[in-house]
Amino acid sequence: MAIFGKKKGEKKQKSDAKPYKAHAVRLAAGLAHDIIRAPWLSEKALIQTEKSIYTFEVSKHSTSAEIAGAIKELYKVSPKAVRLVNVKGKRKALRTKRGMGQRAARRKAYVYLSPGDSIQLV
Repeated sequence: MAIFGKKKGEKKQKSDAKPYKAHAVRLAAGLAHDIIRAPWLSEKALIQTEKSIYTFEVSKHSTSAEIAGAIKELYKVSPKAVRLVNVKGKRKALRTKRGMGQRAARRKAYVYLSPGDSIQLV
């Protein structure tokens, strides 16, 4: 007698549904600018451009496959690899009120290119 579930002999059947490919839909609609918001301009990021590593601010829900497709569409170069980093928002003291506030969390992507490729950021 199985009170808390199925009997041991029964197994679930897997559905034959295809996985959802969100990056193909977003890029087909021409939303590459929504995926890649802006280049990340910091001292560390500008030093890494000499090594063919470019840093971009990207949307929070984008995947590395979507980012690679957007880079290919916008800058006409194919990335070798894409790494993602979630940057937490900093707690900062407010100027006009007493207390603390918090900056927004962001996400950045490190895009690795082949040694001969380059991107003009400005």
